[in-house]
Amino acid sequence: MAKTLFGGQAVIEGVMMKGPKYWSLAVRTSDGNITDTGERFKSISERWSIFKKPLFRGIVVLIETFILGIKTISLSANLALGETEEEITPKQMVGTLMLAFAFVVGLFMILPFYLTKAASTLIDNRFLFAFIEGLFRITIFILYILVISRVSDIRRVFEYHGAEHMIIHTYEAGEGLTPQNAARYSTLHVRCGTSFMLIVMVVAIFSFSFLPTTDVLTRVAGKLTLIPLVAGISYEVTRVAARYSNSRFMKAVMAPGLMLQKLTTKKPDESQLEVAIHALNKVLEAEGIKAAVQEEEEKVGESVNRFTDSPVHSCLLVFALQL
Repeated sequence: MAKTLFGGQAVIEGVMMKGPKYWSLAVRTSDGNITDTGERFKSISERWSIFKKPLFRGIVVLIETFILGIKTISLSANLALGETEEEITPKQMVGTLMLAFAFVVGLFMILPFYLTKAASTLIDNRFLFAFIEGLFRITIFILYILVISRVSDIRRVFEYHGAEHMIIHTYEAGEGLTPQNAARYSTLHVRCGTSFMLIVMVVAIFSFSFLPTTDVLTRVAGKLTLIPLVAGISYEVTRVAARYSNSRFMKAVMAPGLMLQKLTTKKPDESQLEVAIHALNKVLEAEGIKAAVQEEEEKVGESVNRFTDSPVHSCLLVFALQL
């Protein structure tokens, strides 16, 4: 049977797992128990088919993932502390987005521009300027991850990030969702958002090379205008790379992103794997996938069990969606 592909996100003391129609959030509370919440996810692409087309779908995925990420992080903080669950108000959402927007513009657009200017005032070639600026941007991104990874709370999130990937690997390999099975898999995954961000930065180097290099405001405005195009192209690159991930060329293309994931994922303990399993089981149940699997097993009997337990079936499936 073809498997529905799932993605997710590490949150505060927990994991959010998302399917095509539903998402589920599982969190380890202060008393040691696991609590969960979830709901139906309605994408704008369900209403407007144009947003399922290449380039457009990448833009939609980026925006919707960002909004859902903010919401689930807020919910996880409430659940982990045992507080009453509260929805993010429109005012809080706008405030959070504005702060995040200002931070991204300042750290990854304005700062690299001035660093490039300071490095050499003799760069007249726009393509060379964009290349050096892109290198500064990638360097700042890596240093940023290195700095925040030293914070204990962030390291916990990175451990849950690793748990999320390991459980997704286990599911895609057709094995039972147990901490013991998941422990055999890597914390790295080709469909990770960290790899996507690196692809975005590389695509941005080429896209931003056509912008003027003399005025920071004009350049930032141009970059903001091109962000949807950069996101759309990067998403398509990720899909193609994931689909042909077994080829030598694509392995080479995705290698830097996988290396970068070593900074954003850490080895989880068994309790963290249990939280990720809980989140995936809940969303599988909501999507009705468990029932479909059980029905298929009834039809073919022991042959399915032997096949899913086979080491040959432990190889990963072809990926086509973001993780």
